[in-house]
Amino acid sequence: MKTPNVVFNGVGSFVPENVVPNEHFLQHEFYMEDGTPFEVSNEEIIQKFEKITGIKERRYADKDQLNSDLGFIAAENALKNSTIDKEDLDYIIYAHNFGDIEYGTNRVDNMPSLAAKVKHKLNIKNPDVVCYDIIFGCPGWVQGVIQAYQMIRSGFCRNIMVIGAETLSRCVDPHDRDGMIFSDGAGATIVSASYDDDRKGILGFANRTDAAEELNYLAMGKSNKPGLEEEARFIKMKGRKIYEYALDEVAAAMQIALKRSGIFLENIQKVLIHQANAKMDEAILRKLGQLYDLRLEAKEMMPMTIQKFGNNSVATVPVMLDLMLKGELEGHKVKSGDDIILASVGAGMHINAIIYRM
Repeated sequence: MKTPNVVFNGVGSFVPENVVPNEHFLQHEFYMEDGTPFEVSNEEIIQKFEKITGIKERRYADKDQLNSDLGFIAAENALKNSTIDKEDLDYIIYAHNFGDIEYGTNRVDNMPSLAAKVKHKLNIKNPDVVCYDIIFGCPGWVQGVIQAYQMIRSGFCRNIMVIGAETLSRCVDPHDRDGMIFSDGAGATIVSASYDDDRKGILGFANRTDAAEELNYLAMGKSNKPGLEEEARFIKMKGRKIYEYALDEVAAAMQIALKRSGIFLENIQKVLIHQANAKMDEAILRKLGQLYDLRLEAKEMMPMTIQKFGNNSVATVPVMLDLMLKGELEGHKVKSGDDIILASVGAGMHINAIIYRM
């Protein structure tokens, strides 16, 4: 039997309408990790934050929306843009980190799985559409696509939905300036087998996990404000450590993926990388170019959404892909035959990269 190409057969996304500008945080009480208040004003904190991250605003889900609601909307949009019937799916893979969290609480709800909840919301009757979730940090959606690729190439599956969605706004410490980074959103793709003669779709990939000293670069911890919500846990990050780790290892992973795919970096048209920090992403692209003695221009090659959307974790790469395919990322378009890179880094610490031909 002929080995199929593995392609995106439908992409969809959902970005909440609630815009939260940096000015929203002017009245927050920010504390350092040791529990002492900052001696500088919130205006200065926000100014420095925007300069480093590039974030001017982000999106938060409505109070009555759960993570699985965002994922459902993205999934519906992906199905509308595909050529398959929802009953013909083999799997639904849902990448997230914190499940469904009701507004105003800090309680994680992962049962039943979010993938199963989406199947229910889509009213899929076929019992052979199997559902499961993956927790892989911010690279979760990319990892779900890699899993879908492996299952389809095995010959046992033809169509797999991969969703990446998160409501990070509900698990950030309001007294930690790092909390301004995170946001909400959802992206989904239908990954399908294609038996066209031309080589296209996923051409190669790379992934890795570093869990020695890197394990707790991103982890859950207490609020920075002493004595507040002692039992609650929030996202905590070691920003400098993550920056150094990502700069060293993400470019190397993309290089491995390129070698496995047989594609030269000179042929890459776009690099869609997880939106965590604008300066970090630009530095990673420069590092990738240095590995090949090439000068890569971020403005031309690397779409950026972090300025308006913030870091919505597993959703960032599929949201960018959807917007680019719809022509809604100014200055960034792709055509049939173009080669692109999809890459991410996040808690675990995990890194992955995919080489994809349109």
